[in-house]
Amino acid sequence: MQKLNDLIFAIRSAGDIASGVIMRLYNAGFRNIVMLETPEPLTVRRKAAFSEAVRLGTVSVENVTARLVAVEDAMTGIRACWDAGELPVLADPQGTVLKELKPDVVVDALIAKRNRLGTSTDDAPLVIALGPGFEAGKDAHAVIETQRGHNMGRVIRQGQAAPNSGIPGNIGGKTIERLLRAPCDGEFLTDRDIGDRVRQGDMVATVGGEPVYAKIDGVLRGLLRSHTPARTGLKLGDIDPRDNPTFCNTVSDKALAIGGGVLEAVLARFLSGNAVCPQQGGRS
Repeated sequence: MQKLNDLIFAIRSAGDIASGVIMRLYNAGFRNIVMLETPEPLTVRRKAAFSEAVRLGTVSVENVTARLVAVEDAMTGIRACWDAGELPVLADPQGTVLKELKPDVVVDALIAKRNRLGTSTDDAPLVIALGPGFEAGKDAHAVIETQRGHNMGRVIRQGQAAPNSGIPGNIGGKTIERLLRAPCDGEFLTDRDIGDRVRQGDMVATVGGEPVYAKIDGVLRGLLRSHTPARTGLKLGDIDPRDNPTFCNTVSDKALAIGGGVLEAVLARFLSGNAVCPQQGGRS
């Protein structure tokens, strides 16, 4: 039986949900983790996401450090990170490193609501996909439910996750009004920062000169960087009505629940030899 500590993970994304998955795996003792991101991430919850390493070079989330590694000679940089107790992040959305990396586990954590990357069960001995747009047994060996509610974090071995409702999860009694979205195409500009408190009606930012107002009172849990190009409808920020700035710097309950589902699927596969958990643990 393969040693669990030797498993190699490729996580396709380093956004806030992917970072929650990574924290679950890391805290369970897995260290051979590689993240594949885009060259220009649009992560809103930047202080709780390893994707910031693409811009900053290094970033730490809950005392775990990730470092940007050049795609050229990627394996040398990946091994150097692992040896230093760090996690490598590559700006490699196409996954060109996967052929040489030969991961045991691939996690499509893009949360794109569709199979944008062409993920399939041929990608690795265990392929896990997060959220709607994937069919377990076809696109991935296991799909993890991402919709808030009773089934969030469950491992699905047949069928699909719940379809995208288009309505954000309920936090503090607020759903769609929590989000800040671009009213038009243009440059996103703001002098606010994550952790700032805002009141309903406050102008938080502009896009192409058009104002973006807070619809509720709370704390800016997430916010894109100023000067980011935006398109109409793009998620710009997230207001947390619970009014606790410490939540901005830690992985969310949702990300950890989804990460728990990934961990369950991994252990089920490599401890028992099953692709995912038993039938009663998932949806059909």
